[in-house]
Amino acid sequence: MKILDRYILKTFLVPFIATFLIVLFVLVMQLLWQTFESIAGKGISLPFILKFLYYSTLIITPQALPIGVLLSSIMALGNLGENYEFAAAKSAGISLQRLVRPLVFLTLLLSGINFLFLNNVYPYAVLKQKNLYLNIKKKKPAMALVPGSFNGDLTGFQIKFEEKYGEEKNLLKKVLIYDLSGNKGNQKVITAERGKIISEEGSRYMTFILYDGYYYEEHVKSATTAIKRKKMAASNATFKEYEFNIDISDISGDKGLDETKHTKNFMMLSLNQLKDTIPNLKANYDETLLLKSKNIYATTLANKLYKYPDSLKDHKTDSIVLNNFDLQGKITVLNAASTKASRALSSIKDNIVSIKWKRKNLNFFDTEYYNRISLSLSCLFLFFIGAPLGSIIRKGGFGLPMILAIAVYVTYFFGNTFGKNLAEESSISAFLGSWIAAFIMIPVGILLTRRATKDKGLFNIDTLIQPVRNFFTKIFTKKDA
Repeated sequence: MKILDRYILKTFLVPFIATFLIVLFVLVMQLLWQTFESIAGKGISLPFILKFLYYSTLIITPQALPIGVLLSSIMALGNLGENYEFAAAKSAGISLQRLVRPLVFLTLLLSGINFLFLNNVYPYAVLKQKNLYLNIKKKKPAMALVPGSFNGDLTGFQIKFEEKYGEEKNLLKKVLIYDLSGNKGNQKVITAERGKIISEEGSRYMTFILYDGYYYEEHVKSATTAIKRKKMAASNATFKEYEFNIDISDISGDKGLDETKHTKNFMMLSLNQLKDTIPNLKANYDETLLLKSKNIYATTLANKLYKYPDSLKDHKTDSIVLNNFDLQGKITVLNAASTKASRALSSIKDNIVSIKWKRKNLNFFDTEYYNRISLSLSCLFLFFIGAPLGSIIRKGGFGLPMILAIAVYVTYFFGNTFGKNLAEESSISAFLGSWIAAFIMIPVGILLTRRATKDKGLFNIDTLIQPVRNFFTKIFTKKDA
């Protein structure tokens, strides 16, 4: 390796390592802040918290790598320009392409590493982190209970309430509890105006204290004879205060934190697994559409309709079908058509939600496949923006390069997120949604590279001002004449 190549690589690698670690730290802290409420104060031991941070770091790494490449390329080339090393290289007959050649090979290597990371390490980290996060959330169910929806984190119970308040967030309003602990279905229902949760640290029980409520229990399924069923079909009672305990020993302490129960997420699969899964999902979706269409076809009795060839058409038949019937016949035809149309519409409305979800779920897998490839190559795209941008602005350090890097990456990130959202909603194809940010960045990179090669500035203001100046010069010249 030549001395010049070693020097260029050193100029790039020093800021790259620093910026990559800083960006990685910031993104991990942002993720930790978002999940802090769910994992804090749950009595989790330090090794499991460190595991969570470790898995989170592995997930964030593929996102931090392109930002580090972008920022360090602007800083490295900016330092070379600021210290007049570009001018010295050009005077020695060394072009910009020759200067950045070792950096191009290094960026290609980083893109390959990012691809291997996304294909092998990233799915494993998502699998472990998601399961650990969900297991941690269940450690203090009182904090995990969410207002306004049924909560099934407590084994054998479905709990719903309108509001959770108080300093410790353990006071409840409008409580509804389905007791399923007997494994005999939904036989016990408890409602209450107010409630309170008591969960002491280290205890294997969670205590519910309910106030001003109603208790209802069916005994039909538990009664052994028909006579008993008739005598005591159900029991009910009102109460001022009702207290009962729920065993939470299986979700207390560090027990079960390493359990892996959720494995079906599309982010937990490698590219080969995604490639094998997508055709099955597509076939399932197409089969669903076919079955629904056949159902509508049969419901509307469309199979009984047939066309007359023009040569055999009865010319005495009016082209407006209803005119061929008397009044009662018209009413019968219209009623039958209205009934069949209503049934078809009702069938479509009943199935539209499930069909949309199947399509969206397929889009998730499809978009993830293409997005992994585009994200791995984003190091290369952003380098060809950062390198010429640094050589044009000729400023090193963390000042202007940081601002430019943030602006470029926000544009890239917004384009990528916007494309993914459109692809997930079936507005555009998964391929276009995953590559739309790259399609925006590639022309910008080509433009900047050309301007940097020709030693032009970032913006040539004269090209905008000169036509206006010429226009006014012609006008005033004519007046003087």
